[in-house]
Amino acid sequence: MRRSLLFVIFAFLSLNAIAQELPFVKEPVFQAGEVLKYKLKYGFITAAEGTIKVEDSDLKFNGKPTYKLLVDGETSGTFDVFYKIRDHYDSYIDKENLKPYFYQENIREGSYRRQDKARFHQEDKKVVATKGTFATPTTQTFDLVSAYYFARSLDISKIKINDFVKLNYFLGDEVSQLEIQFVGREVIKTKLGKIRCLKFSPSIKPGRIFRKDSRLYLWVTDDGNRVPVKAQVEIIVGSVTMEIKSADGLRYPLAIVQ
Repeated sequence: MRRSLLFVIFAFLSLNAIAQELPFVKEPVFQAGEVLKYKLKYGFITAAEGTIKVEDSDLKFNGKPTYKLLVDGETSGTFDVFYKIRDHYDSYIDKENLKPYFYQENIREGSYRRQDKARFHQEDKKVVATKGTFATPTTQTFDLVSAYYFARSLDISKIKINDFVKLNYFLGDEVSQLEIQFVGREVIKTKLGKIRCLKFSPSIKPGRIFRKDSRLYLWVTDDGNRVPVKAQVEIIVGSVTMEIKSADGLRYPLAIVQ
């Protein structure tokens, strides 16, 4: 179960890895005060819930102001009785280029405990982390939390069906690369109403969680916010669906179909 909650949630939420600088819109699509809440369902049962926040930070890195990104994930209902998870993640990102400076995680899953930290030195192409110093392929490498927010702000105005987008991210003790395919546009029914969405299919690695033939689909609002509202994937046993519960403090109106 270790890392599974984090990986599944952020596989759902993040566009993903490349060997060149990725273009993004002139200003972030998010703002301080944004709070998004999600539920993760295993079949018909709500297995976990997650909250993602953006805050202004008093910390500066290299003299640059930052946003503080906070993520909390926890099991719920029957899952919480048999295997309690209380995970917390922080990421401090540059307000201008959205690259991370510092990342930390506090993992509490059953009797397992872990605290990891990572300091990103983008221009030096390295990450100094709890488990050592790691080289990065570009000056644009993310942790999973900052990857999610950067991905939302990518300039995909010219994207076409079957095009791929990529992002580099650091997790634990390695830099990884994933890719995501643009599938098309759909209207999705959510708790917030019917919303026009962009549909993506991120690549996933078979193994401990996913089957060899598993496909992951992600629906993101087709508006200025680019908020993920739904995702679904088949895993080794059963299927997992992520659904948005609430969205507060958004910068733009949602693309709700009347």
